[in-house]
Amino acid sequence: MTAATNEVNSGSNVGSSSNSITGNGDMSQLFTKLLIAQIKNQNPLEPTDPSQFVSQLTQLSQVESMQQMAAQTKASASMLESMQVMALGAQVGSNVTAVADRVVVGDEVIPGRFTLESASATTTVVLEDSTGQQRRIQLGTHKPGEVNFQIDPEALGLAPGTYSMRVETASKETPAIEVQGTLQSVRISATDGAVLQVSTLGSISASAITAFNGRPQ
Repeated sequence: MTAATNEVNSGSNVGSSSNSITGNGDMSQLFTKLLIAQIKNQNPLEPTDPSQFVSQLTQLSQVESMQQMAAQTKASASMLESMQVMALGAQVGSNVTAVADRVVVGDEVIPGRFTLESASATTTVVLEDSTGQQRRIQLGTHKPGEVNFQIDPEALGLAPGTYSMRVETASKETPAIEVQGTLQSVRISATDGAVLQVSTLGSISASAITAFNGRPQ
């Protein structure tokens, strides 16, 4: 009798608890059906401890809470991304500086810079086209700090196109290069988020931008 009473009470408690979560989605409904089937098919002479059912319901609630938090986080991230694109869109036409390892050369002189952590007796910016042909910009000796340079297509004999670039130093240091260009457009990519089109760099991610330098006078 005691076992049967426990069974009825456990079924009643679990049923009332499960009813409160069945509206939470397909997973909740499936879980509730399985739980009810488990209660109905238990051995009346050796009923399952009701605390086990409560534990299962608690675990389900925790999973659903995590799912709701994930959905809210995704929605917030989407909203922030949209706001970012709107803010970046307002900067279209501005001069920007961005970190890059390649440059799109046309007719105009392209300003660039990098920062040395240690002194270098010989410092060179190396540009290389798709065929492996190299052009070298010799910058001489430099102390630690910012080093500015220019890519002059006419002086270097560079044909229009995309070139990889890197810095070679006597200390074997390989600093990141920053290049200036005009922000031409902003779009959203399903995989990369906000993607910016910059005149001297092509398509880059928003995280590559290091400075907004204002619009040309």
